[in-house]
Parts: sequence; C-alpha cells; structure tokens
Amino acid sequence: MKCAMLFGALLCLAALPLAAQDPVKVDPKHYKVELENAQVRVLRIHYGPHEKSVMHSHPNLVVIPLADSRVRFTTPDGKVQERELKANVPAWEAAGIHNPENLGDKPIDAILVELKGTAAAPAKTPPPPPKKKSTM
Repeated sequence: MKCAMLFGALLCLAALPLAAQDPVKVDPKHYKVELENAQVRVLRIHYGPHEKSVMHSHPNLVVIPLADSRVRFTTPDGKVQERELKANVPAWEAAGIHNPENLGDKPIDAILVELKGTAAAPAKTPPPPPKKKSTM
C-alpha cells in the first residue's frame, strides 16, 4: 500500500514539468520565435479556427492580438476562462500555465512579448521640486 502511494506521488511530481513547458518546443505548429535576446522573447502566434494548443507556460508578457478573437484558457487545475481580445489592443498577462483554444470561426494571429528574468522594476518617479521658502 505504501509503495503504491509513493509511486502515485512520484508520478504526479514527474508530470509537473510536463505542464509547464515552453510553447515553442511543445507546440511549434502555433508558436514561432521572431526575436530573442537577454531581455525579451517575441513570439508570433497563429491558431486556425477552433484549434487548441497543449498545456504550456509563459513568463510575464504583453500580448498584441492582430484581429478580434475569442479564446478559452484552461489551467492545470481545470479552471476555465473565456476572453475577448480586441485587435491591436495590448494586454498584460502575468506568468502562468494554460492551454489556449480558439473559440472563433476565424484564425487568431497575435504577437507575444515575453519578459525574461524577474518582473520589471517599477519606473522611478523623479523627486518633487524643492519647496520655495516663504519671504513674508
């Protein structure tokens, strides 16, 4: 009994890396690298009507849909979220794991800009100007 439980636990742990894989490696049909350097990786995405990907992960990113689209995202825990994406309207996405599906009758094309490393540091706000001394 203990062996079976241990085997089951190890099997679950072994499956975790499969759920968090690079989309370019696990789904080259839909993802193509356009540019990569030390700071970003830019991906071109193309899904035909009603096409679905496989479970994969992304770091923090910005997505720019090239046409209006409707997409269903399923996470490893089975949660489902449907989203409407508007053409040429950038959207921020936090790092995560998902399996996207095109819900529309038209292809989806988008540009994804993945941010490498840690989250971007917040912009520094310049200090306020010095207060003028009152001469009264």
